[in-house]
Amino acid sequence: MSPPRSLFAHSARILVAVKVVHTIAWAFFAGCILAIPVASWLGKHTLVAWLIGIVLVEVAILVINGWRCPLTSLAGRFTEERHDNFDIYLPLWLARHNKSIFGALFCLGIVYAYSQWPAN
Repeated sequence: MSPPRSLFAHSARILVAVKVVHTIAWAFFAGCILAIPVASWLGKHTLVAWLIGIVLVEVAILVINGWRCPLTSLAGRFTEERHDNFDIYLPLWLARHNKSIFGALFCLGIVYAYSQWPAN
């Protein structure tokens, strides 16, 4: 006996909601990473420190969860799909290389911010 059709529709709606929330969270953290060198260039060093701290909290969450976003595990409960972007509205290539791209940008942003930090 297969589950009722409404159960599939319910799961599909939940998966869409998780993907939307995940995409918004991704955009927020990607924005923080991209803002680090800009804020540093503008001399907004307190803002840079906050941005780095926010991203480090996200990194800690990823580390605690085995380098997976908790929303990925949640999305996995509502679909059998497991391609790299099954849980987020990103192009496949970006979802596949997200950590390496934004990890490198984060590190480069920190190096740039450090180079611009006031000496006193």
